Amino acid sequence: MITATFHKYNLEFKRPSGTSRGVLKTKETYILQLFEEGKKGIGECGLFKGLSVDDTPNYESKLQWVCNHIHLGLPKLLEETVAFPSIQFGLEQAFLSLRSENKYQLFPSNFTKKEDPISINGLIWMGDKAFMKTQIKEKIAQGFSCIKMKIGAINFEEELALLKYIRSQFSVKLMTLRVDANGAFLPQEALEKLKRLSEFDLHSIEQPIKQGQVEEMAKLCENTPLPIALDEELIGVFDIEKKKQLIQTIQPQYIILKPSLVAGFKGSKEWIDIADENEIGWWITSALESNIGLNAISQWTYTLDNKMPQGLGTGALFTNNFESPLEVKNGSLFYNKTSSWNFNLD
Repeated sequence: MITATFHKYNLEFKRPSGTSRGVLKTKETYILQLFEEGKKGIGECGLFKGLSVDDTPNYESKLQWVCNHIHLGLPKLLEETVAFPSIQFGLEQAFLSLRSENKYQLFPSNFTKKEDPISINGLIWMGDKAFMKTQIKEKIAQGFSCIKMKIGAINFEEELALLKYIRSQFSVKLMTLRVDANGAFLPQEALEKLKRLSEFDLHSIEQPIKQGQVEEMAKLCENTPLPIALDEELIGVFDIEKKKQLIQTIQPQYIILKPSLVAGFKGSKEWIDIADENEIGWWITSALESNIGLNAISQWTYTLDNKMPQGLGTGALFTNNFESPLEVKNGSLFYNKTSSWNFNLD
């Protein structure tokens, strides 16, 4: 007989991390564990306060309901948790983990067996100009050839100056630059700002305006001098026909998939298939999960064989993350076979 429990776990940032939504000091998450005949499965329900569509007062009661009804099995539980994408993702992980030979290897591949790495971007958090410049130098020294810079929190001219500094040091051949506005621009100013940003040979900009402004976003994607990637825009869209309609209406250059926010592997794969049908690029990003969730996302991402740098390097942000074989070296994520897991919820 299968049983389940969940455990709330607060991840502590090593240093406060700035976004256009404010400064993050802690990240709340939930670990789901399944038990059956001496075996254990582990999954992470990566609730993201203020961003997840399932950030609701009844989140924990829904998780408890899931644990009480775990005998229903994965397909039925996914049906019953449509409005809770992070719980769906935790369930997918936990059932895969339970059925796997090694509970931490959900998708055995050359990533886990031969330490074949995944190329990732280095993330530059928002802060004052000096702090951001320090981070940029650190990422370059660490061997990253793709940097993603969060913008929209400090003076726009200062952000342009930072991008100018990077480009003065590294040509587009040596360094790929992405920026993420997290919806910080107003629709009436966005196109002009995109024009100025495009002077720095950027790969793309994520979510220039707030989600939900479909007509304005469609106009931007049609006229932009800089490739636009939808991110938050995908959150809360569960119906496959609505997904198709959104993509066909906006026609972005890219979409970005965070499994914790878009209903796990199944929900992400639906978006990927729609993007492929419409010749739209995509990549996968973690959403500040612990190493439990990051491990699952990384192993799955490797199987997709997308050669673009992915957004999977957030595991080292926390002081109390679970020790794991995941390591970032030379701008890539590795699964170090000589390292072991230390999974302790205390």
